[in-house]
Amino acid sequence: MRVRVPASTANLGPGFDSLALALSPVIEVSVEIAESFSISTEGYGAGLFDDENHLAARIVREVLGHSRFAVSVKSEIPLARGLGSSASLALAAAAAAGSLNPLAVAVAVDGHAENAAASLMGGLVAVAVDAGEPVVSQFPLDEKYRFVVVVPEEPLATATARSVLPEQVTLGDAIFNLSRIGPLLAGLGDHTRMRPGLLHDRLHQSYRSSLLTFSDPILSAMVESGALGACWSGAGSSMLGLATIDSADEIRRTAQRILDEYSVEGSVWVLEADRTGLVTQ
Repeated sequence: MRVRVPASTANLGPGFDSLALALSPVIEVSVEIAESFSISTEGYGAGLFDDENHLAARIVREVLGHSRFAVSVKSEIPLARGLGSSASLALAAAAAAGSLNPLAVAVAVDGHAENAAASLMGGLVAVAVDAGEPVVSQFPLDEKYRFVVVVPEEPLATATARSVLPEQVTLGDAIFNLSRIGPLLAGLGDHTRMRPGLLHDRLHQSYRSSLLTFSDPILSAMVESGALGACWSGAGSSMLGLATIDSADEIRRTAQRILDEYSVEGSVWVLEADRTGLVTQ
């Protein structure tokens, strides 16, 4: 079986570990029963752990209960850049192996229910985990949005990004984030209702900014050049700017200029949302 799932961007500023949307780069995983194990990889991550310890191989083995299979992975999603590469891979591998609940497998392996749910369903989702089960809601997403994604060459592991976060936050900071969720969802559904301040956050981004010195300048520059908001993409190192069809190119050029000023190697992509989610091919 061959399965295609999209990338994802999580948090969207204040929606820490709860909001995500699917983006157009995809990962494809195919699984066939064979006499013995084999694996082939293309694209991002190719050649890394091409053995039975590969994440896809481990998941397929768990689902099938044996190692007599051939698995193929082809990925357009950079690793450790805050674009849900692990969640997408886990979801695709579980589905390609025939799991009846690939979302549960992906969440158990990767731990990011919001990323996995966005990749499964496409579009914009909000996720809560209740009694160990992800509860997923899908929300409207304005078709006029384009997403300017700044992808540095430098990766940032999620564990490193989480290590700088405090174990406790103030009541004021919690209220600051919670009060933005409703208006943010409304703004994502209708770009005319979006305001840059709706993507502001006090739970994670300010603590992580010390890990990437270019992050604050890029976020500010994207808004100044016309973005309707800007935030970290997941745990980074990518940054996300909300654009429309008309403003995306100018925002992309501005973000590239800031990368150049800080001598940061990387690319700036203009992406569309993936509104389909998991597809079996």
